[in-house]
Amino acid sequence: MNRDEKKQAVAEIEQIYNNNSAVFVTHYHGLTVSQVNELRKDLRKQNAGFKVIKNTLAKIAAKNVGMNNLDSIFVGPVGVVFSDDPVSAAKSLATFSKKNTALKIMGGVMDGNLIDDATVHALSKLPSMDELRGTIVGLIQAPASKIARVTSAPAAQLARVFNAYSNK
Repeated sequence: MNRDEKKQAVAEIEQIYNNNSAVFVTHYHGLTVSQVNELRKDLRKQNAGFKVIKNTLAKIAAKNVGMNNLDSIFVGPVGVVFSDDPVSAAKSLATFSKKNTALKIMGGVMDGNLIDDATVHALSKLPSMDELRGTIVGLIQAPASKIARVTSAPAAQLARVFNAYSNK
């Protein structure tokens, strides 16, 4: 890799750090090409990505964007998973790492803060954004439907009383 290619690669990694709310670092040593492609396919469904990067270039890019605490997790063959939705990316990553034990989650950065592998696994157990949106809509709709039932109940009772009198 010549100097210009390295500068371009560092700029690309800086964009990954700046444009995504979560970047998870993994060791992929022992995965086959087809397994890596399967991981990429799973992550694409979640609007996430996977990129194999050089440690030195990743460290330089991290320092350029102000993340000086990443040196400890960039050791060995490293691939990064990046996404705007940390929960869905963490779920896909955790599910894949359970099936393929060669993939090790080392940690990552979420909103500028260093997180460890336990935090990534904890994120994978949270509900996704779509599930949370559905829950919120249900909670918002519930009081309105209860009010409609309460206000219509006296009218329904009155109608039953009139019906009972008319049947006598």
